[in-house]
Amino acid sequence: MTATPSQPYTPDGAGAESAAEAGAVGAGGTEGGGRRSQAPSHPPRGSARRGSARRGPLRDALALVTVVTLSLPLLALTVPAAFAGGGTRRWFGGRGESQRAEAQAAKDAAAAAFYELDTAQRDLRISIETIVAVDSSPAARRAVSDFEAIGHRIDEVSHQYISAVDAHDLDRDDLESSVAARARTELTAAKTELGKAKQDLERFQQGLGPLLDKAETQLARLAPAVERARQTLLAASNALDSVRAAGLKADDLAARLATLGPELTKLNQGAGRHGVPETLQRADRVLRDAEAVRAEAEQLPERAAETDRRLVSLRTRAQALTTRTSQVEPVLSELRRRFSAACWQDLQHVPDQAAENVRQAEAKLKEAQQARAEQRWPDATSLLSTVRALLNTTDEAVSAAGDRLQRLNAVSKDPQQEIERTRFAIRDAQRLAMAGRQTPEQRHARPLDESVARLDRAVASLEGRHPDYWHFLTETEAVRTTVARVVAQIREERGQGA
Repeated sequence: MTATPSQPYTPDGAGAESAAEAGAVGAGGTEGGGRRSQAPSHPPRGSARRGSARRGPLRDALALVTVVTLSLPLLALTVPAAFAGGGTRRWFGGRGESQRAEAQAAKDAAAAAFYELDTAQRDLRISIETIVAVDSSPAARRAVSDFEAIGHRIDEVSHQYISAVDAHDLDRDDLESSVAARARTELTAAKTELGKAKQDLERFQQGLGPLLDKAETQLARLAPAVERARQTLLAASNALDSVRAAGLKADDLAARLATLGPELTKLNQGAGRHGVPETLQRADRVLRDAEAVRAEAEQLPERAAETDRRLVSLRTRAQALTTRTSQVEPVLSELRRRFSAACWQDLQHVPDQAAENVRQAEAKLKEAQQARAEQRWPDATSLLSTVRALLNTTDEAVSAAGDRLQRLNAVSKDPQQEIERTRFAIRDAQRLAMAGRQTPEQRHARPLDESVARLDRAVASLEGRHPDYWHFLTETEAVRTTVARVVAQIREERGQGA
């Protein structure tokens, strides 16, 4: 509101007119929506002009005093309203405004430091959560406790900052310089503490490097590992379907594949429920087991064909050994007739043992055939391995009888060939033992000397009416074995020395 002063009395009204004009100017034009009132450009006519002419200079002086006197109260009312209106600050500068500006700058700097610290803490919390999700080691647990301790420190400095902000209203019009200075000091101290806390946080984050790298590596492995396990499981299922379409049951493979169903369910539930390390281990296990099922399923048709081939081959071999077993008895008869008992005594059981082995092999073949028909592949494979072992033993025994007769016939006609063969081996070893030295090593010379004596005794055993040719052959073979061992020892020692 604009106050309207009362008009003083004048004898002829001229003072009133002049006062009205002065009041219009002093009011600052507050009437009429804030528009400034314009004073008349020409003085009023009539009695005022005539009075002015009569009084002269004295009238002008009185009018001027009246205008000034009336304008001062109006100016006193108008000026405070102009400064206080609209919530604006004081127009006066000086030290008070400088203190306010410095305090506001300190407040802005502290706010920036608070924001940076809060952002760094949120980022670090994500890193800690990553480590906790993957790692349960003592180092990881210690990192969590250290982060909590730093969090308490951050809470303290944040409270200090917030308290400093709330304690001072820097936008007040009547803010005193001392209050602004105190606000600047407290906000600057809060900013300093916020900066120190951020440095502690950064140092702590640098120490988390190895743990975080390990955690991120495992997390990077997680999704691909789970996906590979799923794809391998799907491939195993498809391979099993193809095998069944070919007429093969593969019940054992189907059972093994069924056991992986619950594991797949846990994989689909995710690491958030079962943990990252456990999920990675489960994915690797599912991948390994599913891959084994897939590989066996894909190999099953070839395995069935191989089983059929082995059945035919072993059956043919068993039949051939049956024929050969029947020929052992004539060989033994000739051995008995021409050589001493020591030459053939150990072969007496061959015909009966060979016949028994063949009978067992044929029985196992029938069981293997049944297992093949029922598609019990592990049983069929095991039975066929047993058949092959029986037939190998029988083959060796039957062959031993014929080989014995052949070797005895040869040595009985010319034992000298066997003697020379053995002596040559001994002499060759002796030359090697003497190479580069005046006397041989005792550990080499002793077994060679014993071999010479053993050969002489074997040759002497051939004298008589019915010599034991088989003993002679076994002795010469044993001598050559001993000599070969000495030669290998000498070469190994010299090779190491070189």
